Amino acid sequence: MKTAVVILNWNTKDFLDRFLPGLIESLDASTEVIVADSASTDGSMELLSDKFPEIRQIRLEDNYGFTGGYNRAFKAVCELPEASDLEYFVLINSDIEVPDGWLAPLVSWMDAHPDCSACAPKLHSWFEKDSFEYAGAAGGLLDKLGYPFCRGRVMKRLEKDEGQYDIPAKVFWATGACLMVRASDFESMGGLDDRFFAHMEEIDLCWRLQLEGKEIWVVPESVIYHVGGGTLPNDSPWKLKLNFRNDLLMLDNNLAKTYSLELVKKMEPHKAAAKAVRKAACTIRTRIMLDRLSAVVYLFSGKAGYFKSVIEAHREFKRLRTGTDVAEVEDYILTHKGIKAPVLFPKWIVPLAMSKGNGIFAFIRKKI
Repeated sequence: MKTAVVILNWNTKDFLDRFLPGLIESLDASTEVIVADSASTDGSMELLSDKFPEIRQIRLEDNYGFTGGYNRAFKAVCELPEASDLEYFVLINSDIEVPDGWLAPLVSWMDAHPDCSACAPKLHSWFEKDSFEYAGAAGGLLDKLGYPFCRGRVMKRLEKDEGQYDIPAKVFWATGACLMVRASDFESMGGLDDRFFAHMEEIDLCWRLQLEGKEIWVVPESVIYHVGGGTLPNDSPWKLKLNFRNDLLMLDNNLAKTYSLELVKKMEPHKAAAKAVRKAACTIRTRIMLDRLSAVVYLFSGKAGYFKSVIEAHREFKRLRTGTDVAEVEDYILTHKGIKAPVLFPKWIVPLAMSKGNGIFAFIRKKI
């Protein structure tokens, strides 16, 4: 088994029934499809046993979320005798349709680019197959305040795919809806951050990989089709809470180290570390203030559930955050000399997108 393609399932029986046959048929003998189930109660595993008995099952005793589920699934896969030669671990949602040959370009890219730790295909909408899909489009970016967006998707605005992103590109993050990760790197990073449970965890992983000098790419020769919202609907207050909370956790994990890589070019490591920690704290405070403004807008728009979600997100962030102290950042600087800082988009994407309208996509292409 060179590549393990792992679906983490939680009560998505209908998607498995619809999309699993095509996934199985699309793969060669060096790849195995595995379903890790998060204690589903909808008959998902009974369906697999009856209709797809050849598919290996990993049955988790509880729903540990996207992060805990995939971390446990990865450990279980690595313990298989067939996994002694495992090179690539693919996280793929159950609500994805794949065409024949979708995986080969990703494997070929990783084989040829050892500095690439993770890559993804272009993500199209299953409903409008010539348009990009929200969860990843043609590769992800992150603005200076931690707001994620994509080539082909900014806020809720989506672009049609007219070949404008058909050259392989280094990106800040690749979508967790279908993410190929080098197995050795996934293991060395400790997998996904368990505190996240779900949402933003793939961005955090991609950021942490870049802080180790690794690269993240989108490989446009591969295209897949995503339904979206298969586990949590897009209007879920809980989903909103996870996004607000985890964005802050992601900044807390990575921002000070990112700043330090640029600052150390101008000053001694200890001073660079101290300034990086202060600068990161200032950015996080700014982001919290903007989140609170969003909460007020939700409240006055009659969305009290969303208002509560933001408040709960901040409360949980304060409880879960680990913080980054000066000594830790200084040690990082001293042990990571020569690593290029991950590149954040230099502007705040929200007002920019509002002012540019549909022209935001052309503007971004000129800036990256």
